[in-house]
Amino acid sequence: MTRFEQRIKARLDNIRALGLARNLLELGISGEGRVVYQGREYLNCAGNDYLGLAADPKLVAQFYDQLDEKTLLSRFGPGSTGSRLMTGNHGVNRELEEGLSRLYDPGRVLVFNSGYHANIGILPALAQRGDLILADKLCHASLIDGMRLSRAKVIRYPHMDYARLEALLAQHRKAYGQVFIVTESIFSMDGDTANLGRMVHLKEQFHAVLYVDEAHAVGLRGRHGLGLAEEQGMLEAVDLLVGTFGKAWAGQGAFVVCSQVLRKYLLNTARSFIFTTGLPPVSLSWLLFVMKKIPQMTRQRRHIRQLADSLRKGLLREGLETGGNSHIMPVLIGAADRAVQVAETLRKRGFWITAVRPPTVPAGTARLRLSLTAAMKEEDLASLPRLLADAIMDMQA
Repeated sequence: MTRFEQRIKARLDNIRALGLARNLLELGISGEGRVVYQGREYLNCAGNDYLGLAADPKLVAQFYDQLDEKTLLSRFGPGSTGSRLMTGNHGVNRELEEGLSRLYDPGRVLVFNSGYHANIGILPALAQRGDLILADKLCHASLIDGMRLSRAKVIRYPHMDYARLEALLAQHRKAYGQVFIVTESIFSMDGDTANLGRMVHLKEQFHAVLYVDEAHAVGLRGRHGLGLAEEQGMLEAVDLLVGTFGKAWAGQGAFVVCSQVLRKYLLNTARSFIFTTGLPPVSLSWLLFVMKKIPQMTRQRRHIRQLADSLRKGLLREGLETGGNSHIMPVLIGAADRAVQVAETLRKRGFWITAVRPPTVPAGTARLRLSLTAAMKEEDLASLPRLLADAIMDMQA
């Protein structure tokens, strides 16, 4: 082992000692909200297939039934073979962006390869030296990395503390050329929802730009599944709305809804868009396929809300510390190693649950993150609150 490797091994040993070590586990999809690990089936309470599309064998078969020789390469090709500004831009790219633009009218859409690509590309392209970014303290890692890559000053305000946000705007606005307000709509680790109406008021009052990451709301919230901005009547007031395809859409990629001038500028300046191979036609074709279905999935969205209401009440009834008002429910444990132990206990009872630990969440707030999907049934979750309470109690004994 080289001296360099010894230094890295020492760091790795420290990660293990803190209970923060991570490993890759090979899972299979079994359908109906379940996964398979080492031959055993579990209810998947850790995934993001919120509408149950990825685990619906009939839907996947229907998608591949479209396959024929005429469309084999143009719509089902395995790779785009180039960046979109070189040779990787095809008809399916245009169809998807135009279809999304009609849904999010009057906005225009630009598709990225992932939510991470979008968030590390958009802010660095737009926020320049002499600008200011005000971001919710619990914004996702990809947003944090995008802010770090920008040349703007960054201040992170306390989570959903809009009085503090207003005070920061009043204090700093005149000193900066442009101010960006950055938030998630549904926060990925806490499951609570932003007050977009309040944020729109502040951005208009102080002539700021509002950037909203709807990763965990697209498909689930709003009459047509367009996200929390649709639900709260704020679609036209959000300057930059980012959604992902890798969660409720059960696909690959992400998109930003913005004005035509912003879209054109990002196409020319967002490095994570310019310098990467475009999405493969088969992935884009899946997105076109489900785009026609998601706006009509009112029943599934209602079912998830009912599941979430029932489970949250059950957790509170057992005296567990939880929060949020969405399909994502944290169960706070505190210490990272204890969160891992509780998750392992729940897996023995048939629930695939993972511990969320620092640096994903702040130190001392390790938790179990329960996420629900439309493929689940209420009876699947009925025993979970009691099992969780018992597992935590046994660990503390």
